Amino acid sequence: MPVENAATAELIKSLPKAELHLHIEGSLEPELMMALAAKHQVTLPYATIDDVRRAYNFDNLQSFLDLYYLGASVLRDEDDFYRLMWDYLCKCKEDNVVHAEIMFDPQTHTERGIGFEVFMPGFMRAIAQAEKEWGQSTLLIMSFLRHLSEESAFETLEAAQPYLSMITAVGLDSSELGNPPQKFAQVFAKAKSLGLLRVAHAGEEGPAEYIWSALNDLDVHRIDHGVRSVDDPALMQTLAEKQMPLTVCPLSNIKLCVFSHMREHNILSLLDSGLLVTVNADDPSYFGGYLNDNYHALAAHLPITPEQIKTLAANSFKASFLAQDKKALWLAQVAAL
Repeated sequence: MPVENAATAELIKSLPKAELHLHIEGSLEPELMMALAAKHQVTLPYATIDDVRRAYNFDNLQSFLDLYYLGASVLRDEDDFYRLMWDYLCKCKEDNVVHAEIMFDPQTHTERGIGFEVFMPGFMRAIAQAEKEWGQSTLLIMSFLRHLSEESAFETLEAAQPYLSMITAVGLDSSELGNPPQKFAQVFAKAKSLGLLRVAHAGEEGPAEYIWSALNDLDVHRIDHGVRSVDDPALMQTLAEKQMPLTVCPLSNIKLCVFSHMREHNILSLLDSGLLVTVNADDPSYFGGYLNDNYHALAAHLPITPEQIKTLAANSFKASFLAQDKKALWLAQVAAL
């Protein structure tokens, strides 16, 4: 069984990295959840922080989502969203994540009567502060909840109009099974017409056909997850030829039982097949780790080489929405290590 050595651990620590698949609501740590619940007098079914941690033993995507939406219910005012974003960006600094493209779920909040005018200023205040203090680079991806209707997604896009200058792309997340990408083809077309880039979750719990649909019906620039692409050789060939990025989330895949153990994860076979694979944390507080923790888990359980680790880090910049000159700057730094 592979064991991570000190040199590998140091490489992971020292490499500059981009994170491309991170749900900001999924970075809500139990301590902040309980503090905000007390602040707003929100009743949660947990008496202690340890109770919250025990609740994180879910076994599928839906049971996780139930807990995720419950946790988000404590986010009420601008300062709550600032604290949520600030805590994550501080973790980026710690993990040498120099660029982050962060997903947020407006409908999780607007459904509770909390609008863009509350969460966007909170997010942007933290983003501006991190950029000023240590040069953190951050972009925002507005995700539509796929278990809701396309009409609701259109309403969300309309509500976002005053804030589009702060938003780089739209995404698609939440319950995958039974909610294929083509359900949102029209709203993605509208987002494209507004100049927004596109990403979508596909091929996590859903089949390889959902990845085809994301490519063909949503015209995406990246596939979030995409590990089920191995089920379709023609799809694998297309992804490799197009160098369509996959934002793979190893610890998430284990926690949600997409794979039963990290040693069974297919990320290295995807990489060896010529796909543009990246490593990401998804919902780190719920899935047991932030970006470096995901790299460490791969090193501990898979026969990953230093060159493969560097390739994954380089891929994170290649797959990003950074300008080409900034990509080149970070790629040179990765290559120099």
